[in-house]
Amino acid sequence: MNSTLRTVWPPELNDPSGLRHQAPGEGNRQPLEAMSRGLTMIIDKGLGRNAFADFIELGSPYVDCVKFGFGTTPLYSTELLLYKINLAKRHGLMVMPGGTLLETAVQQDVVPAFFDAVCSLGFNGIEVSDGTIDLPRKKRTELIQEGKKHGLRVVTEFGKKLTGSLIDATHLAETQEADLEAGAELMTVEARESGCGVGIFDDNGDCRMDIVDNILEFVPDSRRLMWEAPLKHQQVLLLRKFGSDVHLGNIPPADILSLETMRRGLRQDTFEFGVKQTGAKEFFYVI
Repeated sequence: MNSTLRTVWPPELNDPSGLRHQAPGEGNRQPLEAMSRGLTMIIDKGLGRNAFADFIELGSPYVDCVKFGFGTTPLYSTELLLYKINLAKRHGLMVMPGGTLLETAVQQDVVPAFFDAVCSLGFNGIEVSDGTIDLPRKKRTELIQEGKKHGLRVVTEFGKKLTGSLIDATHLAETQEADLEAGAELMTVEARESGCGVGIFDDNGDCRMDIVDNILEFVPDSRRLMWEAPLKHQQVLLLRKFGSDVHLGNIPPADILSLETMRRGLRQDTFEFGVKQTGAKEFFYVI
């Protein structure tokens, strides 16, 4: 259906940027680190059956990963959870519980049971984080490696969830290097679902570009970073900073098409992405 509809529109209208040609398709996908286009991860804080099916129908071509936020996963009925996991996987998506659930498993000393449940339910990925607990480097590495042993794709997260917590660029770089060496595909930079007062964002949700620039100074490969950016103005800023193919996470499901239009230059905020591809020197438009 999607490919048929795309043929109706000329390429210049489907993707003025000319950069989103590597669209995800159904079936198995490449590892995240092998993808050349920008990745999108959504946070599902509790979509029901119909809402999730609607999201998959409309948004799955523009999404790479579904994260069931924080510790919501055990609150679903098993039947509904299996439905959502299997539907996401049928559309080639990575699907994982939020990192807080694994942190809870560490705190409750039930990590083996966590992995048993994750695998029996059919998740194909996990998030390893320490946003709420203190996680020694050795334990973090063990969790990443345990995930890989179970055949799971592993994404890690850096940053504390406590309001006012900022990012230490050198610590992030050291942690990312160790995470990738242990088998993680990429690292996300913490912003919570609010996008305010944590990580690279101030209390108003505005981006601290000095922190971002500091991170880039110490991280050799920013393509292995995903920036959590739940708010539109944050997405716009990061798209303008890094370009159309920046990796963005914690995107609300309802905002998927909105974000994709900005990636392609189909919205005023990043209209220049498409203009640049035309070779035009000047372009003026009135809304």
